[in-house]
Amino acid sequence: QVQLVESGGGLVQPGGSLRLSCAASGLISSFYPMVWYRQAPGKERELVAHTSSGTGTTYADFVKGRFTISRENDKNTLYLQMNSLKPEDTAVYYCNYRSAVNSYWGQGTQVTVSS
Repeated sequence: QVQLVESGGGLVQPGGSLRLSCAASGLISSFYPMVWYRQAPGKERELVAHTSSGTGTTYADFVKGRFTISRENDKNTLYLQMNSLKPEDTAVYYCNYRSAVNSYWGQGTQVTVSS
């Protein structure tokens, strides 16, 4: 079984930065992708950034140049460095790990961008 625990969310002013972490435990392989999603109130969950050993990293257009996804395989930890935050980045951010047979989600961490 795989467990994912996100942390690092909080309240930040527009233009500020946050670093999210996702600690994974269980049978984790660096071969499979790990992904950050987010869901704002009243909206569908959307992909923010994706990383895998096979395809590298990809970003949603709305975060390109502002967010950076990274992964420390020896620590089974996924990160999302978020810079130049905007009010529209306010959402619950979720970590996702996809193996060959299952997809796992964390509980999410709230990010609120407001003055």
